[in-house]
Amino acid sequence: MDINRRKFINAASVGGFAAAAISAQDVLSGKSIKQGLNPDYDRLDEILQQPVFRRDYFPSPVMIETLELLHFQGHYLCRVRSSDGAEGISVSHNEMNLLHPIFTRALQPFFIGKDARDLDLLLEKVLIYRFNFRLSGLALGIPLATIEFAILDMLGRVANKSLGQLIGKIHHPEVSVYQATEYREKPVEESLELIRRDVEEYNAHALKIKVGGLMFMTKDIHAMGPPGRTEKMIPLVRKTFGDDMFLYADANGFYSVEEAVQVGQLLQDYNYGFFEEPVHFDWYEESKEVADQLSLPVAGGEQEYSLHGFRWLIANNGVQIVQPDNYYFGGMIRSMKVALMAEAMGKQCTPHMSGGGLGYLYMIHFVSALPNASRHHEFKGLKTHLPFECKTSSLLVEDGKMKVPTGPGLGVDIDPDFINKHEVVHS
Repeated sequence: MDINRRKFINAASVGGFAAAAISAQDVLSGKSIKQGLNPDYDRLDEILQQPVFRRDYFPSPVMIETLELLHFQGHYLCRVRSSDGAEGISVSHNEMNLLHPIFTRALQPFFIGKDARDLDLLLEKVLIYRFNFRLSGLALGIPLATIEFAILDMLGRVANKSLGQLIGKIHHPEVSVYQATEYREKPVEESLELIRRDVEEYNAHALKIKVGGLMFMTKDIHAMGPPGRTEKMIPLVRKTFGDDMFLYADANGFYSVEEAVQVGQLLQDYNYGFFEEPVHFDWYEESKEVADQLSLPVAGGEQEYSLHGFRWLIANNGVQIVQPDNYYFGGMIRSMKVALMAEAMGKQCTPHMSGGGLGYLYMIHFVSALPNASRHHEFKGLKTHLPFECKTSSLLVEDGKMKVPTGPGLGVDIDPDFINKHEVVHS
């Protein structure tokens, strides 16, 4: 027998395996042996174990009777109904065209017959159902968020509460936005004209530009755009829009640590507000290296899919601003857990806003409940294919802000004739 193995067995027989190992109960409760690990993990683990959903608004069960994915002309809605006749609707992300089998086969059956008041726990258990955790990432996150949004809309209508009220207290009845721009593949002069157009369309007070290329570290991608484009864009955008414009920059994971530090120092010189994804999103240690060398806050989290991944970044100062995407990350409740971990460590949250017919609306509802919201939040325009009515907000950007709807659930009513054009998607 191997000597080390014999020593282990002897130790176990003396002290008992119960003393030598982590119990299943400890594992399920989030406890672990943490000698030598960051002491902040205990504090963050306590936050992760706390429910987010405001169950206290619902004294009686709200049983999910049906949950449907609806399709029309390349777009998807989710409709959920309770056994008492309550109904909720959500608007899915554009990527549902690829992901609808995950919705119908891996997620939909799990939620039928469940009490919607258990939403915190359901969002954990569904990861175990059919080993769904193996799908972690955008592939699972988007269908799961689509379901969560519909359930929250239904529950909000039952309790006459907005989405924000269901996941926290309302801290921001209005949300200040920044205009998110693209155009990194275009020459500087053309990019600047397009950025001007976007800023003027919404009278933006804050702006985010792209720096570098795309995140894939290949020579042909690195060669995108004329040499020196970023070094020219950073000061030129500041000069063009003046000192009163709030500026931010996003590298989409393009740089090495050394390059990111150089670009970050230039952003500091021109008073930009944060540097988003300076290195590849899952390079945790490298992100920390960049953050340690800059006074400019490093932001990240658009691509992150793990609560423990965010836990590492927050506890180890890999980012100063967290950016969970409500769709990619599987909904508002999981995203709020990230925000609350960040708050505990004195950090801010500004969620990434991805596609979807009403993506900006889910974003502002989420921000309305953030206790540690950043100054501005991502905005990509108001264009949508959906006919809907909102009675409590113009849903326009006015003086750089959007008023969050105060009606129940999502706070808007989608044209029922439009909904009826959709067909149910079957597995």
